Amino acid sequence: MSVLKSKRSTSKAEYVNVANLIYTETVAFLTRLSARYARPVAALAGEVIDHTEKANSIFPKGAPNLELRKGHLLEARAALMALDVRLGHCYTILALNPQGCFTKPDGKSIPPAEATKKLDDMAQSLGEKIDRENELIRAVIESDRKRK
Repeated sequence: MSVLKSKRSTSKAEYVNVANLIYTETVAFLTRLSARYARPVAALAGEVIDHTEKANSIFPKGAPNLELRKGHLLEARAALMALDVRLGHCYTILALNPQGCFTKPDGKSIPPAEATKKLDDMAQSLGEKIDRENELIRAVIESDRKRK
């Protein structure tokens, strides 16, 4: 039986789900750039997923497990912060010519105002997810710290 949406709470592993969303949105955002510039940024998003998955697979019982898990969570958070900075640089580059980022199905460019709005919306969505992921990782670290 499923729980009503209004009665749901945040899952303990929500940070893994948000990391996956960040990766997919980052790749979608980066498709507007040359692969030469996009690959290292996508790799940072991949690091966030890798470390959150590793941390989630370690049961936080006992000092060695807690330290290993905390290490992965800190690595995920560090990659997340680096990703945020790199995405900011990508946004700045894309904002120089927003029309070049988007085309209609017929291959024509969309109007500048519409292109700027789409680019801003994509960047805003990613930024909100990055902030949410940062909060979730901090909460897991704090929760694990209280287990000691």
